[in-house]
Amino acid sequence: MQKINQEKVILQKVTQDYLSLAQQEEDARTLLEMVSESEDESLFSELKEECVKMQRTIEDFELRRLLSGRMDANNTYLSINSGAGGTEAQDWAEILLRMYTRYAERQGYKVEVLSINYGEEAGIKSAVLSVQGPYAYGYLKAENGVHRLVRISPFDANARRHTSFASVTVWPEVDEDIEVVIKDEDVKMDTYRASGSGGQHVNKTDSAVRLTHTPTGIVIACQNERSQHANRDRAYKMLRAALYEIELKKLQKEKENVDAQKKANEWGSQIRSYVLHPYQLVKDHRTSWESGQPSDILDGQLKGAIEAYLKWQVQGA
Repeated sequence: MQKINQEKVILQKVTQDYLSLAQQEEDARTLLEMVSESEDESLFSELKEECVKMQRTIEDFELRRLLSGRMDANNTYLSINSGAGGTEAQDWAEILLRMYTRYAERQGYKVEVLSINYGEEAGIKSAVLSVQGPYAYGYLKAENGVHRLVRISPFDANARRHTSFASVTVWPEVDEDIEVVIKDEDVKMDTYRASGSGGQHVNKTDSAVRLTHTPTGIVIACQNERSQHANRDRAYKMLRAALYEIELKKLQKEKENVDAQKKANEWGSQIRSYVLHPYQLVKDHRTSWESGQPSDILDGQLKGAIEAYLKWQVQGA
Protein backbone atom coordinates (compact mmCIF):
# COMPACT_ATOMS: atom_id res chain seq x y z
CA MET A 1 0.00 0.00 0.00
CA GLN A 2 2.87 2.37 0.76
CA LYS A 3 4.30 1.89 -2.73
CA ILE A 4 0.88 2.35 -4.35
CA ASN A 5 0.27 5.52 -2.32
CA GLN A 6 3.62 6.90 -3.42
CA GLU A 7 2.73 6.27 -7.07
CA LYS A 8 -0.65 7.88 -6.44
CA VAL A 9 0.97 11.04 -5.06
CA ILE A 10 3.26 11.29 -8.09
CA LEU A 11 0.38 10.85 -10.56
CA GLN A 12 -1.77 13.34 -8.66
CA LYS A 13 1.03 15.90 -8.84
CA VAL A 14 1.40 15.47 -12.60
CA THR A 15 -2.38 15.61 -13.11
CA GLN A 16 -2.76 18.72 -10.95
CA ASP A 17 0.06 20.48 -12.80
CA TYR A 18 -1.54 19.65 -16.16
CA LEU A 19 -4.97 20.86 -15.02
CA SER A 20 -3.34 24.01 -13.66
CA LEU A 21 -1.66 24.63 -17.00
CA ALA A 22 -4.96 24.12 -18.83
CA GLN A 23 -6.66 26.61 -16.50
CA GLN A 24 -3.85 29.12 -16.99
CA GLU A 25 -4.25 28.82 -20.76
CA GLU A 26 -8.00 29.38 -20.50
CA ASP A 27 -7.47 32.44 -18.28
CA ALA A 28 -4.87 33.82 -20.68
CA ARG A 29 -7.20 33.41 -23.67
CA THR A 30 -9.97 35.24 -21.80
CA LEU A 31 -7.62 38.07 -20.91
CA LEU A 32 -6.38 38.21 -24.51
CA GLU A 33 -9.94 38.73 -25.72
CA MET A 34 -10.50 41.45 -23.14
CA VAL A 35 -7.22 43.18 -24.06
CA SER A 36 -8.10 43.14 -27.76
CA GLU A 37 -11.40 44.88 -26.97
CA SER A 38 -9.93 47.35 -24.51
CA GLU A 39 -6.94 49.66 -24.07
CA ASP A 40 -6.63 48.94 -20.36
CA GLU A 41 -2.90 48.59 -19.61
CA SER A 42 -3.57 46.78 -16.35
CA LEU A 43 -5.24 43.95 -18.28
CA PHE A 44 -2.22 43.72 -20.55
CA SER A 45 0.09 43.49 -17.51
CA GLU A 46 -2.11 40.76 -16.06
CA LEU A 47 -1.93 38.87 -19.37
CA LYS A 48 1.86 39.02 -19.31
CA GLU A 49 1.86 37.63 -15.75
CA GLU A 50 -0.33 34.72 -16.83
CA CYS A 51 2.03 33.96 -19.72
CA VAL A 52 5.00 33.94 -17.33
CA LYS A 53 3.17 31.49 -15.04
CA MET A 54 2.44 29.22 -18.00
CA GLN A 55 6.07 29.31 -19.06
CA ARG A 56 7.21 28.30 -15.57
CA THR A 57 4.76 25.39 -15.49
CA ILE A 58 5.92 24.20 -18.92
CA GLU A 59 9.56 24.44 -17.79
CA ASP A 60 8.70 22.27 -14.76
CA PHE A 61 7.18 19.64 -17.08
CA GLU A 62 10.27 19.68 -19.29
CA LEU A 63 12.57 19.38 -16.28
CA ARG A 64 10.62 16.39 -14.96
CA ARG A 65 11.11 14.61 -18.30
CA LEU A 66 14.83 14.44 -17.51
CA LEU A 67 14.11 12.28 -14.44
CA SER A 68 14.12 8.80 -15.96
CA GLY A 69 16.33 6.93 -13.48
CA ARG A 70 14.89 3.96 -11.64
CA MET A 71 15.19 5.68 -8.27
CA ASP A 72 14.45 9.26 -9.38
CA ALA A 73 10.82 9.28 -8.22
CA ASN A 74 11.75 8.07 -4.72
CA ASN A 75 12.02 9.92 -1.43
CA THR A 76 15.59 10.68 -0.45
CA TYR A 77 18.05 11.04 2.40
CA LEU A 78 20.52 13.93 2.48
CA SER A 79 23.49 14.21 4.83
CA ILE A 80 25.74 17.22 5.41
CA ASN A 81 29.19 16.98 6.98
CA SER A 82 31.40 19.96 7.78
CA GLY A 83 34.95 19.84 6.49
CA ALA A 84 38.17 20.81 8.23
CA GLY A 85 38.17 24.29 9.71
CA GLY A 86 36.28 24.07 12.98
CA THR A 87 33.63 26.70 13.64
CA GLU A 88 33.94 28.29 10.19
CA ALA A 89 33.19 25.01 8.39
CA GLN A 90 30.47 24.07 10.87
CA ASP A 91 28.70 27.38 10.27
CA TRP A 92 28.88 26.69 6.52
CA ALA A 93 27.33 23.24 7.06
CA GLU A 94 24.44 24.86 8.93
CA ILE A 95 23.92 27.35 6.09
CA LEU A 96 23.64 24.40 3.68
CA LEU A 97 21.17 22.73 6.04
CA ARG A 98 18.96 25.81 5.87
CA MET A 99 19.37 26.01 2.08
CA TYR A 100 18.15 22.47 1.50
CA THR A 101 15.35 22.85 4.02
CA ARG A 102 14.16 25.99 2.23
CA TYR A 103 14.43 24.26 -1.16
CA ALA A 104 12.37 21.31 0.04
CA GLU A 105 9.71 23.63 1.46
CA ARG A 106 9.52 25.49 -1.86
CA GLN A 107 8.96 22.14 -3.60
CA GLY A 108 6.20 21.20 -1.17
CA TYR A 109 8.27 18.34 0.26
CA LYS A 110 8.12 17.06 3.81
CA VAL A 111 11.45 17.46 5.62
CA GLU A 112 12.47 15.61 8.76
CA VAL A 113 15.77 15.99 10.60
CA LEU A 114 16.79 12.43 11.46
CA SER A 115 19.99 13.37 13.29
CA ILE A 116 22.05 16.47 13.97
CA ASN A 117 25.39 17.04 15.69
CA TYR A 118 25.94 20.65 16.74
CA GLY A 119 29.30 22.43 16.85
CA GLU A 120 30.82 23.64 20.11
CA GLU A 121 30.57 27.36 19.27
CA ALA A 122 28.26 27.60 16.27
CA GLY A 123 26.95 25.65 13.31
CA ILE A 124 26.71 21.89 12.94
CA LYS A 125 29.23 19.12 12.50
CA SER A 126 26.76 16.90 10.65
CA ALA A 127 23.08 16.37 9.93
CA VAL A 128 20.91 13.84 8.12
CA LEU A 129 17.59 14.80 6.54
CA SER A 130 14.71 12.75 5.21
CA VAL A 131 13.07 14.50 2.26
CA GLN A 132 9.74 13.04 1.18
CA GLY A 133 7.94 13.97 -2.00
CA PRO A 134 7.64 13.16 -5.72
CA TYR A 135 11.07 13.00 -7.39
CA ALA A 136 12.89 14.20 -4.28
CA TYR A 137 15.91 12.02 -5.10
CA GLY A 138 15.79 12.86 -8.81
CA TYR A 139 16.22 16.55 -8.09
CA LEU A 140 18.46 16.50 -5.03
CA LYS A 141 20.97 14.01 -6.46
CA ALA A 142 22.41 17.08 -8.22
CA GLU A 143 23.77 18.18 -4.83
CA ASN A 144 26.02 15.15 -4.30
CA GLY A 145 29.56 16.34 -3.62
CA VAL A 146 31.73 18.91 -1.87
CA HIS A 147 30.52 22.51 -1.58
CA ARG A 148 33.00 25.40 -1.16
CA LEU A 149 32.31 28.77 0.47
CA VAL A 150 34.51 31.87 0.16
CA ARG A 151 33.63 34.82 2.43
CA ILE A 152 34.80 37.27 5.07
CA SER A 153 34.63 35.21 8.23
CA PRO A 154 32.16 36.43 10.87
CA PHE A 155 34.29 34.58 13.41
CA ASP A 156 37.56 36.32 12.54
CA ALA A 157 38.25 39.50 14.54
CA ASN A 158 40.54 40.69 11.74
CA ALA A 159 37.81 40.23 9.10
CA ARG A 160 39.95 38.06 6.87
CA ARG A 161 38.69 36.01 3.94
CA HIS A 162 38.17 32.31 4.64
CA THR A 163 37.44 29.26 2.49
CA SER A 164 35.26 26.54 3.98
CA PHE A 165 34.18 23.12 2.75
CA ALA A 166 31.26 20.80 3.48
CA SER A 167 30.30 17.50 1.85
CA VAL A 168 26.74 16.67 0.86
CA THR A 169 25.63 13.10 0.23
CA VAL A 170 22.27 12.19 -1.28
CA TRP A 171 20.93 8.66 -1.63
CA PRO A 172 17.45 7.31 -2.46
CA GLU A 173 15.00 5.60 -0.18
CA VAL A 174 15.06 2.09 -1.66
CA ASP A 175 11.90 0.04 -1.93
CA GLU A 176 12.79 -3.47 -0.83
CA ASP A 177 9.67 -4.97 -2.38
CA ILE A 178 10.56 -6.28 -5.83
CA GLU A 179 7.74 -6.86 -8.26
CA VAL A 180 8.53 -9.47 -10.92
CA VAL A 181 6.51 -9.07 -14.12
CA ILE A 182 6.71 -11.85 -16.73
CA LYS A 183 5.37 -10.86 -20.14
CA ASP A 184 3.82 -13.62 -22.23
CA GLU A 185 5.75 -12.53 -25.32
CA ASP A 186 9.04 -12.95 -23.45
CA VAL A 187 8.45 -16.62 -22.67
CA LYS A 188 8.70 -19.53 -25.13
CA MET A 189 7.01 -22.73 -23.91
CA ASP A 190 7.84 -26.20 -25.23
CA THR A 191 6.13 -29.42 -24.23
CA TYR A 192 7.64 -32.88 -24.42
CA ARG A 193 7.17 -36.38 -23.08
CA ALA A 194 8.58 -36.83 -19.62
CA SER A 195 11.21 -39.50 -19.06
CA GLY A 196 12.08 -41.59 -16.05
CA SER A 197 9.81 -42.82 -13.30
CA GLY A 198 6.47 -41.25 -12.66
CA GLY A 199 3.83 -43.70 -13.70
CA GLN A 200 2.07 -44.64 -16.87
CA HIS A 201 0.32 -41.26 -17.42
CA VAL A 202 3.49 -39.18 -17.02
CA ASN A 203 5.49 -41.20 -19.52
CA LYS A 204 2.87 -41.48 -22.29
CA THR A 205 1.75 -37.84 -22.69
CA ASP A 206 3.51 -34.54 -23.48
CA SER A 207 3.06 -33.35 -19.91
CA ALA A 208 6.59 -31.99 -19.36
CA VAL A 209 7.08 -28.23 -19.84
CA ARG A 210 10.15 -26.21 -20.73
CA LEU A 211 10.06 -22.40 -20.40
CA THR A 212 12.68 -20.18 -22.04
CA HIS A 213 12.78 -16.54 -20.90
CA THR A 214 14.09 -14.73 -23.98
CA PRO A 215 15.41 -11.48 -22.38
CA THR A 216 17.57 -13.32 -19.82
CA GLY A 217 18.13 -16.70 -21.48
CA ILE A 218 16.86 -18.54 -18.38
CA VAL A 219 15.53 -22.03 -19.12
CA ILE A 220 13.19 -23.76 -16.67
CA ALA A 221 12.01 -27.36 -17.14
CA CYS A 222 9.44 -29.21 -15.06
CA GLN A 223 8.14 -32.75 -15.49
CA ASN A 224 7.34 -33.87 -11.96
CA GLU A 225 3.61 -33.14 -12.02
CA ARG A 226 1.00 -35.40 -13.62
CA SER A 227 -0.49 -32.78 -15.97
CA GLN A 228 0.93 -30.26 -18.40
CA HIS A 229 -1.05 -27.52 -16.65
CA ALA A 230 0.47 -28.36 -13.28
CA ASN A 231 3.98 -28.52 -14.74
CA ARG A 232 3.43 -25.15 -16.42
CA ASP A 233 2.36 -23.55 -13.13
CA ARG A 234 5.35 -24.99 -11.30
CA ALA A 235 7.73 -23.87 -14.08
CA TYR A 236 6.38 -20.30 -13.94
CA LYS A 237 6.87 -20.22 -10.17
CA MET A 238 10.47 -21.35 -10.64
CA LEU A 239 11.02 -18.75 -13.38
CA ARG A 240 9.58 -16.00 -11.21
CA ALA A 241 11.93 -16.99 -8.38
CA ALA A 242 14.92 -16.94 -10.75
CA LEU A 243 13.99 -13.47 -12.04
CA TYR A 244 13.46 -12.25 -8.47
CA GLU A 245 17.01 -13.31 -7.66
CA ILE A 246 18.32 -11.31 -10.63
CA GLU A 247 16.38 -8.20 -9.56
CA LEU A 248 17.65 -8.65 -6.00
CA LYS A 249 21.23 -8.67 -7.28
CA LYS A 250 20.54 -5.52 -9.33
CA LEU A 251 19.15 -3.80 -6.25
CA GLN A 252 22.18 -4.82 -4.21
CA LYS A 253 24.50 -3.49 -6.93
CA GLU A 254 22.64 -0.17 -6.95
CA LYS A 255 23.07 0.07 -3.19
CA GLU A 256 26.79 -0.67 -3.53
CA ASN A 257 27.10 2.02 -6.21
CA VAL A 258 25.34 4.52 -3.96
CA ASP A 259 27.63 3.61 -1.05
CA ALA A 260 30.69 3.96 -3.29
CA GLN A 261 29.46 7.37 -4.43
CA LYS A 262 28.93 8.42 -0.81
CA LYS A 263 32.51 7.52 0.05
CA ALA A 264 33.90 9.20 -3.06
CA ASN A 265 32.04 12.43 -2.36
CA GLU A 266 33.59 12.79 1.06
CA TRP A 267 37.02 13.22 -0.48
CA GLY A 268 36.24 14.48 -3.97
CA SER A 269 36.91 17.96 -5.30
CA GLN A 270 34.21 20.57 -4.95
CA ILE A 271 31.23 20.49 -7.30
CA ARG A 272 30.10 24.05 -6.57
CA SER A 273 31.63 27.26 -5.21
CA TYR A 274 29.76 30.01 -3.39
CA VAL A 275 31.79 33.23 -3.42
CA LEU A 276 30.52 36.07 -1.21
CA HIS A 277 33.75 38.12 -1.26
CA PRO A 278 35.40 39.89 -3.08
CA TYR A 279 32.56 39.42 -5.58
CA GLN A 280 29.17 37.67 -5.59
CA LEU A 281 29.02 34.44 -7.58
CA VAL A 282 27.82 30.84 -7.38
CA LYS A 283 29.37 28.50 -9.94
CA ASP A 284 28.78 24.80 -10.56
CA HIS A 285 32.10 23.33 -11.70
CA ARG A 286 30.48 20.36 -13.47
CA THR A 287 28.07 22.27 -15.69
CA SER A 288 29.62 25.79 -15.68
CA TRP A 289 26.23 27.12 -14.54
CA GLU A 290 26.58 30.48 -12.75
CA SER A 291 24.46 32.88 -10.72
CA GLY A 292 25.30 36.34 -9.48
CA GLN A 293 22.68 36.06 -6.74
CA PRO A 294 24.20 33.83 -4.03
CA SER A 295 21.70 35.09 -1.44
CA ASP A 296 18.84 33.64 -3.53
CA ILE A 297 20.65 30.33 -3.96
CA LEU A 298 21.38 30.06 -0.24
CA ASP A 299 17.69 30.75 0.36
CA GLY A 300 16.82 27.54 -1.47
CA GLN A 301 16.30 28.76 -5.04
CA LEU A 302 18.18 25.84 -6.60
CA LYS A 303 16.01 25.23 -9.66
CA GLY A 304 18.51 26.72 -12.12
CA ALA A 305 21.46 24.75 -10.77
CA ILE A 306 19.52 21.48 -10.63
CA GLU A 307 18.09 21.94 -14.14
CA ALA A 308 21.58 22.59 -15.53
CA TYR A 309 22.88 19.43 -13.81
CA LEU A 310 20.07 17.22 -15.13
CA LYS A 311 20.60 18.47 -18.70
CA TRP A 312 24.36 17.98 -18.34
CA GLN A 313 23.82 14.45 -17.04
CA VAL A 314 21.59 13.52 -19.99
CA GLN A 315 24.10 14.93 -22.48
CA GLY A 316 26.92 12.95 -20.89
CA ALA A 317 24.95 9.68 -20.74
